[in-house]
Amino acid sequence: MGRNYESLEELKRKKKLLKSEITDLEALLTFKNTKESLSAFTNGLSDQYLKEKIDEDGEETTVIRKDVIAKQITSEVKDLLLSKNTAMGIAGSAFKGDAMDAVVKLAVTAFVANYAKKNMRSSNWKKKILGAALIYVAPMALKFVRTKLEAYQKTKSVSSMEQLI
Repeated sequence: MGRNYESLEELKRKKKLLKSEITDLEALLTFKNTKESLSAFTNGLSDQYLKEKIDEDGEETTVIRKDVIAKQITSEVKDLLLSKNTAMGIAGSAFKGDAMDAVVKLAVTAFVANYAKKNMRSSNWKKKILGAALIYVAPMALKFVRTKLEAYQKTKSVSSMEQLI
């Protein structure tokens, strides 16, 4: 099971490398540098939303970049509204449910973002992990719930059509 080493020096070098690797991983897991830890967990997806800021006390803290989030939301809303050619297209989408769907999506996004931001500011490490998890798990969970609801609605409509026939 174990590997045979040629000399004691080789074993000491390997031990030193492993110790340094363990200390690097411990630094990531203990969130000593929050931005770097979140970047490692999310494979760099959180980098654009976080920045490091120096407090009045001279300590480095990680803050959420609200301007980037606001720009993304406004660009998506603008694209949603501009994708409709005319005012009649927007009104038609309101009747189809697309406009209401977009409003609900924005409301849920804002609620989750505010809750995650509040948890990230907490001094409790469990709440920080919960906030980070919300940022990345909530979209997947909402998408899963939405697909399940659509499938349920589809089966209900099919069964009601069968009853009519």
